[in-house]
Amino acid sequence: MNHLTCLIVEDEPLARQLLTDHLQQVPYLRLTAACATPTAAMAALQRQPVDLLFLDVQMPEMTGLTLLRLLPRKPLVILTTAYSEYALESYDLDVVDYLLKPITLDRFLRAVHKAYARWEPPVLAAANPAPAKTADPAYLFVKDGSQLLKVWWADVLYVEGLRDYVTIHTRQRKIVSLQQLKVLTQQLPADRFVRIHHSCIVALDAIDVVHKDKVQIGERYLPISATYAKGFREAVERHRI
Repeated sequence: MNHLTCLIVEDEPLARQLLTDHLQQVPYLRLTAACATPTAAMAALQRQPVDLLFLDVQMPEMTGLTLLRLLPRKPLVILTTAYSEYALESYDLDVVDYLLKPITLDRFLRAVHKAYARWEPPVLAAANPAPAKTADPAYLFVKDGSQLLKVWWADVLYVEGLRDYVTIHTRQRKIVSLQQLKVLTQQLPADRFVRIHHSCIVALDAIDVVHKDKVQIGERYLPISATYAKGFREAVERHRI
C-alpha cells in the first residue's frame, strides 16, 4: 500500500497528541513529524516534503493560513481550528477539509479519506525494469544478388527507387537490391536521411549544395518535388546556423 506522508502543525500539546493518535489508526498514513510552531514546520518541510499537512489555523508566531501561503510547494492540507470563521478563507486556498476542534475520530477519518482520494501517488519504478534500449546499428545488410553486403549509413549518399528495386549510391559503389523504396525508408535513421522525391532519399550529411528545387551531391543534381519540399526544408533548417 502507498502511504501518505504527513506533518502535524499544532501549538496545543493535547490537540497535537489527539491528532497523532487518530493518524496512527489509519494504515495508509505515515507521520513524519509533529511540530508546535510554524517555523519548526517550515524547517521540517525543507528537510522532507510531505503529502498531507494537518495545519492549525491560530498559532502564536503566525496563522496557519499565512504559513500555507508561504510554502513554495503546497501539499494536501487539512485545517484544524476551534473557530469556524476561517472556513470561507480556507476554501479559497483549496484545502481538502476543515476540522473543528475537538476533532472526533469519525470526522478525522472522513477528512483523510477525502485527502487520499485526491492524492496522486508517485510512480514507482518496476521491480525488474526493462533493459535500456540499445542504440540502432550504424549499418544494414543489403541483399545484392546472391550475397549480403554490409552498408554503413555514413557511406550512403542517396537512394533511388524504381518499382521493386532500389539503387543505393555509396561513396564506394552502387548497390542494386530487390526491394521497394518505402520498405527501405522504414529502416533508415530519420535523423540522417530525408525524402526529396517519391523515388529518391538523400543523406543530409552528403548534400553539398541546396538549390531552390534540387540538391547537389558531388556532380549529381537531384530534384526536390513539391510533395516533399516542406519536410525537406524543415530537416535542413534543423541543421542551419
